[in-house]
Amino acid sequence: MDGRTIVAIATPPGRGGVGIVRVSGPLALDVIRRLTALVKPDPLVARHAYFSPLMDLSGATVDEALVLFFPGPNSFTGEDIVEFHCHGGPVILNQVVESVVECGAVRAQPGEFSQRAFLNGKIDLTQAEAIADLIDSTSKSAARSAIHSLQGQFSKKIDALLSHLIYLRTFVEAGIDFSDEEIDLLNDVQLKSRISELENELAHLLSQAEQGVILRDGLRLALIGKPNAGKSSLLNALAGDDVAIVTDVAGTTRDVLREFIHIDGIPVHISDTAGLRESSDAIEEEGVKRACREFNNANKVLLVVDVHEYLEIKEKLFPDPPTIDHFWPQMPGRVIERPKADDCILIINKIDLVDQPVEGGVVEGVVTLEVSAKERLGMDLITEALKQQIGYQAIDGTFSARSRHVDVLKRVSEYINLSKEQLYQCQAPELFAEDLRLAQQALGEITGVFRPDDLLGKIFSTFCIGK
Repeated sequence: MDGRTIVAIATPPGRGGVGIVRVSGPLALDVIRRLTALVKPDPLVARHAYFSPLMDLSGATVDEALVLFFPGPNSFTGEDIVEFHCHGGPVILNQVVESVVECGAVRAQPGEFSQRAFLNGKIDLTQAEAIADLIDSTSKSAARSAIHSLQGQFSKKIDALLSHLIYLRTFVEAGIDFSDEEIDLLNDVQLKSRISELENELAHLLSQAEQGVILRDGLRLALIGKPNAGKSSLLNALAGDDVAIVTDVAGTTRDVLREFIHIDGIPVHISDTAGLRESSDAIEEEGVKRACREFNNANKVLLVVDVHEYLEIKEKLFPDPPTIDHFWPQMPGRVIERPKADDCILIINKIDLVDQPVEGGVVEGVVTLEVSAKERLGMDLITEALKQQIGYQAIDGTFSARSRHVDVLKRVSEYINLSKEQLYQCQAPELFAEDLRLAQQALGEITGVFRPDDLLGKIFSTFCIGK
């Protein structure tokens, strides 16, 4: 640490009943003595609320406030902290901050309080990130997951994997150091069993982390299909409100319409796009471009097909079943590659307009659902299919995670796979040990045991000021 004392408003911008100014660093106690009317010689009781006028350095009263002192190292940052609980007007709060700056403090950067907590060993990196995730959570499930991470549930799982890796490295490197004992290290049954256990634990943690990312960032769901397939009606049905204009005119939707909803606690960003077809209309053509871009950025795709088109194609192909390519929009010159089967759901819409059974079933491995967006029939089928595709289970013990955590876990998995190849091919134990070392180093990036130089700057710059 550089020895600076930092100050920031810790409550949201705007007017409110109470606003908090937070100070952390070696000058915190001096700030209390210079800006309050508290008895100077008496020691302040830790975590005790004192009522006092707040003054600037000229002695003019700025406000009346509660003053709390948290001596380090038993504080959030590990340093001396003082909080002024003032009236929540922006003019008052800014005056208090200016007075603290005049006492020698500097204005805090975004996330600097949490960064100091991390650097002083009060929290690890996943817990620091969980603070921001808790503040930004958009659902009860996301908030609950962030609390679990803040309480260390994710960190404990990472620490358990690190302990497993350290044991393996110790075992292998001891065998290398004592190679004259003629131990066939790479054929050791216990070692192979341990590496398989590690692989299974890592796969389970990766699955949990991917679910944690969805709870934090939300699922990006794109509705695509031909004009007049009922995409806008489906958006309205899923959103539970008439957010999109619906008419019988094909091509009503020109721009991308976005709506934010929750499905059993999962944040879902739905995008309704222009119908995919070739057009000479400049506005519709731009809408198609935007639809393609939205599709390429989506996690999951609902391919919406009019029931009459589906039955027509099915009858034409009988007795052969249709494939997804029969319904996938063909757009020459457009990059809209068909997604994997488990990232796409075929929606046969407008079943209220036909009397015959549709019998969609499964088309070439893609889940096929029969719905009526207009009558709002089958919406529960869509939500259940989406939850099944992402492996979501509403259970306790989930934790918030970020894309960087998933990327690191995938990289660790690659190193473990490489080490396993070395093990089963009976190659040099030194190469096996090196893959384990790289896996341990990568895993340490998640909690901050090992960190690249620019990692902290990227993470804490996304925090709000005062946290």
